[in-house]
Formats: sequence, C-alpha cells, structure tokens
Amino acid sequence: MRSIGSLILMVLFVGGCSTYREELNRGQRLYDENEYERALAIWRDVELDMDSLSDNDQARYAYLRGMTDYRLGFRPDARHWLAIAKAVDMAHPGGPSGDWKGRVEEALNDLNREIYGGAESVSESTAVEHTKPAEGSAPPPGAPPPAGPPPGAAP
Repeated sequence: MRSIGSLILMVLFVGGCSTYREELNRGQRLYDENEYERALAIWRDVELDMDSLSDNDQARYAYLRGMTDYRLGFRPDARHWLAIAKAVDMAHPGGPSGDWKGRVEEALNDLNREIYGGAESVSESTAVEHTKPAEGSAPPPGAPPPAGPPPGAAP
C-alpha cells in the first residue's frame, strides 16, 4: 500500500513538471506570435511555480518573461528577469541559445543605461573606493589631504 502511495505522488510530481513545461511552451508560442499581453498572463501564472522547472527551463522562462516585459515597456521588470536569465545561464550553462544571449546583453545594456546613465556599463565604471586610513597610519599615495587640523595640534 505504501509503494502505491509513493507511485501516485511520483506520477503527480512528474505530471506537474510537464504541465509547467507545457505552459512555458504555450507562452513561448504566444511570445513568438507577438501576443505579449497573453504571454505575460501565462508568465505570471508560471512564476508561482518557477522552482518546479529545470535549470534550463528557468533560464528560458526568465529570458522570455524579461523580453516580454521589455516589449511591453515594463522596464524595471524586464531588467529584473533578464538579469535572472543571465545569472541562471551562467550558473547552469546550456539554457538559452546564442541568439537569445545576445538579445539579453543588448536589452540589459539598454536598461542599465537608464539606471547608471550614459553609455557606461557597470564593469567600465571609474568609481574609486576611498577608505579611511587606520588611526596613526600615513594616507596612501595620491590621497587627498585630511580635512581639519593635523593630529596632535591644539584646537
């Protein structure tokens, strides 16, 4: 009796995974047909059980969700999902195709310009971290002079 219950649970689990994959495929067909609003409705439903998808399907879902949001003008959501697609693909290579990876990079660069400004990307940033030297140590070469009187001077 116990093995029958285990078998039923296994069948339901496998059936559930295929259902999410079927929804993913259905949403992708709508996306490919430029039916972005209808695809988004499916993505929002699949999102609740995204962790039931395989790693490659999670990357595909995040890509399709991000590109759908991008096409509809939901730019913060698009940036979120495209970044997830890129991260999942980096952690588990073999997901989206090379064409998709190029589109992710293009869209993320466009979306990042809104956040970071200009054509500069985060990796090309010229920001410099300034740290406060430990008390009693000399400042690093090229550091600006400290503000206020030197240590030990009378106030």
